[in-house]
Amino acid sequence: MKHLLLLLAACAAGIAHAADPVRFDWFEYTGRDTAGDYRLPAGHYRNPILAGYYPDPSVTRVGDKFYLVNSTFAHWPGIPIHESTDLVNWKLVGYALNDPTKVNFDGLGTSRGVFAPSIHFHDGTWYVINTLVDAGGNFFVTAKDPTGPWSDPVWLKDIDGIDPSFFFDDDGKAYILNNGPPEGAPLYNGHRAIWIQEFELASQRFTGPRKVIVNGGVDLASKPIWIEGPHLYRIRGAYYLMCAEGGTGDGHSEVIFRAKSPWGPFEPYKRNPILTQRDLPKDRDNAVSSAGHADLVQRQDGSWWAVFLATRPYSGERFNTGRETFLLPVTWKDGWPLILPPHTTVPLLVSAQVGRVTNYVRREGRQGAHIQRDEFKGTSETEWLQVRVPKQPWYRMDQGALEITALPVNLEQKLNPSFLARRQQDQRFDASTQLVARLAPGISAGIAVYQNEDHWFFLGTKTQGAQRLFLERRAGATTEVIAEASIAAPPETLRLRVSAEGPNYSFYYDAGKGWQALRENADGSILSTEIAGGFVGTVLGPFARQENP
Repeated sequence: MKHLLLLLAACAAGIAHAADPVRFDWFEYTGRDTAGDYRLPAGHYRNPILAGYYPDPSVTRVGDKFYLVNSTFAHWPGIPIHESTDLVNWKLVGYALNDPTKVNFDGLGTSRGVFAPSIHFHDGTWYVINTLVDAGGNFFVTAKDPTGPWSDPVWLKDIDGIDPSFFFDDDGKAYILNNGPPEGAPLYNGHRAIWIQEFELASQRFTGPRKVIVNGGVDLASKPIWIEGPHLYRIRGAYYLMCAEGGTGDGHSEVIFRAKSPWGPFEPYKRNPILTQRDLPKDRDNAVSSAGHADLVQRQDGSWWAVFLATRPYSGERFNTGRETFLLPVTWKDGWPLILPPHTTVPLLVSAQVGRVTNYVRREGRQGAHIQRDEFKGTSETEWLQVRVPKQPWYRMDQGALEITALPVNLEQKLNPSFLARRQQDQRFDASTQLVARLAPGISAGIAVYQNEDHWFFLGTKTQGAQRLFLERRAGATTEVIAEASIAAPPETLRLRVSAEGPNYSFYYDAGKGWQALRENADGSILSTEIAGGFVGTVLGPFARQENP
């Protein structure tokens, strides 16, 4: 019955013809980064704590648990909520945006949509506040439990800009901070400001004046760019305002200010920035880059910690894994917090006591980076993503299989394709799947490796007389087939595999005679942020489409 309803929904939405869904038996991802080849010493943890495309982290603690959210841009569902007891090991417990009837991402580029959420808990209520860029503006949602259900968006039409966050003071007053244009005309490209305004929770309205509390950044005379990501804390009677500065690329940093009132005036720390990697040689080994956009949290033992985004380039500033979530302890000096001293590399292996540290998988007596095999038995929460908000159900996980009813939407279209994706979490990885070999006429299926609508690969198969295999690449405005093969006598099932070594992506198939190469060492740097642009990382997974007639 569920199968019939899915097909009827697909037909009602205008699918060209009702073909049987494409069946995928499993999907397996294995990370092979060098950092995963040794055991984790006692009392250590590994960065990043959330590997792959998990940018713009915000964290809070309630009792003995921590909760963290990240940006998802035009991917769906939006704003994952992870829970932890030690700041290192995180479990997905929900999404703050998961009702597809409330938002619409059609027509958006992949790097629009959900920008920099912030998570808070106040007086028994959870708040996640965010900006939907080109999709509605600033809003917040609320819940009584971080697992949901979450409310409909409450839209904040009185402010512009991005990166809003709440601050709840000890006297019961609430404020919203955000990045916005400065008062008057900007003095230079990238000149922004941090604004604050009191917010009345009962009426869900702003009240009183708005005020700029940081103009430009630490030193306006030096023309700082893109002051953003504000977080306000009251610590030991003082108000600390922490912001990102310098843009989210290799000039990224984190800076701190202090005042006696949430309205300021805010004094910048004379040793800013308190976190950056821009002061290090670019040719260093095991480089971490673009560090910034941090949030502070205090453990029950009184220690302070910072989550922040950073990247792991494989060459220069090229990385395909997106901006990831890192963790470092915070030290205090002369009343100021410091995440990392100047000219210091963000460590990938950190010696710190954060509780029971187990953020790894043991395999054959050694530590593996990320190993996951999904046999599609269904879970309450899943890390699988879609691109943009779906208009109809097109997949189901049932009885150990993923069934995808192909939509007539290809990857370059700014719509919701029938593509179920997971994050690339390693520079070196293998990803494989098994699917039914012979497909209905007009259907193609396989594995897509996707950065945005103009930068992707599709390793696919279709039935066209003989069974055809093909590899499509889009690196700009055109799509081309860069490899093809045919199978005279296809088996019942076909296996496909993508393997990566930094910028080199190789594509294989097994039609019953073992793995054979369709194309090796294709240029995967087209998936890097440096070439593809934007703010997201590479995602990959099962994809099926209806071909144009």
